Amino acid sequence: MASLADRKAYREKIMRALYEATEGNRLLGITGAKLLQELAIPQEDLAAACTYLVGEGLITVDWAAGNTPPMITLTHQGQHRCV
Repeated sequence: MASLADRKAYREKIMRALYEATEGNRLLGITGAKLLQELAIPQEDLAAACTYLVGEGLITVDWAAGNTPPMITLTHQGQHRCV
C-alpha cells in the first residue's frame, strides 16, 4: 500500500484527470482502466483512492468484480472542487 503522501497525490491526480477528461461534465465519466494506464497508479491504490473520493462525495463509481472500476464520474461537489 502507498504512503500517506502517495495516497493524497493519487487522489489529486484522479480528480484532475477525471475533470480534464470529462471537461467538468458530470454526465460523462472515465474508465478505471484508462486511469490506470494514464496515471500509472497501482490497481489496489486506485481502488482505495476511489473509495476515499466516493466517501467524500466527490465522485461516483460503478463497481464490478476486481479493483478496477468500469466507470468513474464526478459529482456536483466534485466538479466544484476541481474548478
